[in-house]
Amino acid sequence: MNIVEKRKIWFSISGIIIIIGLLLGMTRGYNTGIDFTGGTLMEIELHQYVETAAIREITDQYDSNASINLLGEDRTVFQMRTTEDFNSEVRREIFNQFKDKYDLPENQPLRVEQFGPAIGQEIQNRALIAIIISAIGMLIYITFRFEFRFGLAAIAALIHDILIVLAVYSILRIPVNSPFVAAMLTILGYSINDTIVVFDRIRENLKFMKKSNFEQVANDSIAQTIVRSINTSVTTLITIVALYVLGVEQIQVFALPLIAGVLSGTYSSIFIASPVWVMLKEKQNKKFAHR
Repeated sequence: MNIVEKRKIWFSISGIIIIIGLLLGMTRGYNTGIDFTGGTLMEIELHQYVETAAIREITDQYDSNASINLLGEDRTVFQMRTTEDFNSEVRREIFNQFKDKYDLPENQPLRVEQFGPAIGQEIQNRALIAIIISAIGMLIYITFRFEFRFGLAAIAALIHDILIVLAVYSILRIPVNSPFVAAMLTILGYSINDTIVVFDRIRENLKFMKKSNFEQVANDSIAQTIVRSINTSVTTLITIVALYVLGVEQIQVFALPLIAGVLSGTYSSIFIASPVWVMLKEKQNKKFAHR
């Protein structure tokens, strides 16, 4: 198994996905949710369980991309979240359609709220600060436990995972919302775990192998840990996929980026982090050789 030697292939695969995703994101924009764009939230009590498909027969007339969630123990309340800024006349029209169809006794929805994009900007800023602080903390910790170049390689893998998930969301036009931000922060913690396992084995193998042959050390370390990494990811994915398939829409929007992040994190710990470490070590050796 010579994964490091073929690093140009692995880098190219990731690079193509990231470039396509970012270009599409810049040209047509991301499919941002209500938390980022502003919009309208409505909750209506139907007094009976109604399938989401039946609810969408009405809501799709106004916004086919609206998020529909059933609330309460008996799931008789539905919540509609849309990026459209509905005025009072449109909100009344939507409610009246449900009132006429399901013979509702109320004269107005349970809850109506309108959101401005300033909320989304605050979420973005805090998420960015959290990611930067996390990256710096990880770099310091890995440098202390291993060495600085291990830390740089690990941060490169984390940046790779973030960009891959963003690219997937851009390509597939998946809505970006608050659960997405929470999932991205979760991905950072999960992704670094696999990378640390590989790096720990590299550090152990450096004691017994020829230290100048960093490529061989990395390949042997990956071979010794790859089964563990795959098994861990598969068991994690089984749980997350089950949540996505069986969960309600609010759970699904959190589980989807986790699925993409786990897959990307497993890939980066094997095909990105270790090859980047080898490149940094080889560059360091060349510097010392020229002195």
